Amino acid sequence: MAKSKKVASYSILFYGSPAGYQTNRAQIQLSDSKGKTLAWLRFNDPGMFFENDSMLGSIIKMHLPSSMFTNVLDVLRNESPVYIYFAQNRGFLSTSKEPVGEEE
Repeated sequence: MAKSKKVASYSILFYGSPAGYQTNRAQIQLSDSKGKTLAWLRFNDPGMFFENDSMLGSIIKMHLPSSMFTNVLDVLRNESPVYIYFAQNRGFLSTSKEPVGEEE
């Protein structure tokens, strides 16, 4: 399995216009505790060109449908720790194991 990197912070960027920007509608940038960019989670509306996940140097580029934006943001706001990694030509965003019924 690829080495997971712990996410410490995030920032959000929305793209205007009917076409968005570089085939994307919105982006969430994930960073480590030192502010180093770990990943760009890019969101696409239905009908927009959908790129494959990839790595640019050490930065993961993960592409998701816009319908998942709220779910991803919910995980970033409410779960800890959160990890990002790249394996099998795909980006993965994950949490650690948690007990059932933790009531976060």
